[in-house]
Amino acid sequence: MFADGTGPSPDPAGSHFERRIRSFQPRRSRVTTGQADALRRLWPQWGLDIDGQRVLDLEAMFGGLPVVLEIGFGMGEATARMAAADPSTGILAVDVHTPGQGNLLALAERGGLTNVRVANGDAIILLREMLPPAALAGVRVYFPDPWPKKRHHKRRLIQPEFLSLVAPRMRPGAVLHCATDWEPYAEQMLEVLTAHPDFVNTAPGGGYAPRPGFRPLTRFEGQGLEKGHVVHDLLFARA
Repeated sequence: MFADGTGPSPDPAGSHFERRIRSFQPRRSRVTTGQADALRRLWPQWGLDIDGQRVLDLEAMFGGLPVVLEIGFGMGEATARMAAADPSTGILAVDVHTPGQGNLLALAERGGLTNVRVANGDAIILLREMLPPAALAGVRVYFPDPWPKKRHHKRRLIQPEFLSLVAPRMRPGAVLHCATDWEPYAEQMLEVLTAHPDFVNTAPGGGYAPRPGFRPLTRFEGQGLEKGHVVHDLLFARA
């Protein structure tokens, strides 16, 4: 769709890196005219492909702002609201969903948000190949795919291996904030985060934390609550 190179690549890392079990599944859905227009116009300025071929200079990219990495942002409404509420923090938002990428760019332009950048591709390659040590002021993983079937649990993102990868890219005291409405996944998150030596639970007494005011209640979350789902937030600081 973006053969001229002005938009996200369908496979930015190509065959440069080993094949592995991925925690995400690309979703193919129609890109609207407005989303496509936003991608063509704004991607060269505010977008980047995760190709694993360079190390990012986040300080230059965000004008010296502290940067939070958000992994998986859906259609971007919550990301845009958080960026608008806290213009002193940069948000590097990663997803593989092209309509969502276009929608977030359009929301950022409409809101005059200069503290958002949209990254296309695999967050693992971004963390492993493209971010220097202690580059991040925080990491957000909101409502990742729960992979509910037992044989698919190995695909869940929040695993000891992921925590060992992300921890060195976080500054001391930076917070990894996870949220899920899938109870078994919340239990796994709490277990692996509590056991990991590089993270400390910020919730008094341990366990889950109340939803912080800066995390907006999303439409998806509201639908889950209406169905009786319980949403758990976990906030663990880099030791």
